[in-house]
Amino acid sequence: MARIVVTGGAGFLGSHLSEALLDRGEEVVVLDNLLTGSVTNIEHLFGRHGFTFVHHDVSTYIWVPGPVDAVMHLASPASPIDYLELPIQTMKVGSLGTHNALGLARAKGARFFLASTSEVYGDPEVHPQPETYWGRVNPIGPRGVYDEAKRFAEAITLAYHREHDLDVRIVRIFNTYGPRMRAQDGRVVSNLLVQAIKGEPLTIYGDGTQTRSFCYVDDEIRGLLALLDSDHTGPINIGNDGEFTMLELAELVLEVTGSGSTIEHRPLPVDDPTQRRPDLTLARTLLGWEPTVGLRDGLERTAAHFRRQLGDDATSG
Repeated sequence: MARIVVTGGAGFLGSHLSEALLDRGEEVVVLDNLLTGSVTNIEHLFGRHGFTFVHHDVSTYIWVPGPVDAVMHLASPASPIDYLELPIQTMKVGSLGTHNALGLARAKGARFFLASTSEVYGDPEVHPQPETYWGRVNPIGPRGVYDEAKRFAEAITLAYHREHDLDVRIVRIFNTYGPRMRAQDGRVVSNLLVQAIKGEPLTIYGDGTQTRSFCYVDDEIRGLLALLDSDHTGPINIGNDGEFTMLELAELVLEVTGSGSTIEHRPLPVDDPTQRRPDLTLARTLLGWEPTVGLRDGLERTAAHFRRQLGDDATSG
């Protein structure tokens, strides 16, 4: 049994990770300031042996009493609507928060795991994106607060690895979706599913030909754990390499939900990437991991989650 600290553990991805760690017998200490996370995501874990929740902002000093075997740093606003509304907090958790989490790992002699993002590739000129690609990011654009925070986090993580011989892992997470996403999350899958379920027009930005790759949360968590347990520092891409245009996604959402919603086009946001798809060669060869849940199946499961959520709160969305 290991004792693992998960920062951002009350968020969408962090709550699934915390649950998976408990399921395999680990002790889990979740640190979260609930800025974008929610106790609702983890309330079913409170009665479980080995689970602890601490309401704390990791941008300030972190200390966890007792032994710690791994620090998994997921804390950060992660959807555009969040990091555009919380630019300074996003930069702080990516810089100060990562520094503090690294400090805890070093003090405890623990493995450090950084949840980075495909956003480090920006609007890529290389497609699909391998881990060797340095990216094309606008550091002073509105999206730069998230992109550059994660790029800095990768840099300081590897600085600790080189300077202090800290055992580290870096994952670059591509678009992930599934149950526990918020109705007002602002990411494209949640936006379209909620709009379809409520019978509202589906919002497509630009002409809808831009592409993304969508990984179901169960697959993503398996990938994170495979990297945590491996001997590979990374960075390693974890995502689904199926590539879809936004119009293809919208049409599939309409099929899955049976909605009669129309599609409404709006101006493309600044610096919105034109294409995004992971090269999964390293994940497949080094970790023996690959995604298994298709987009239709994942959308059906996620739609069921939103139907339950919207049924409980008719004002959601």
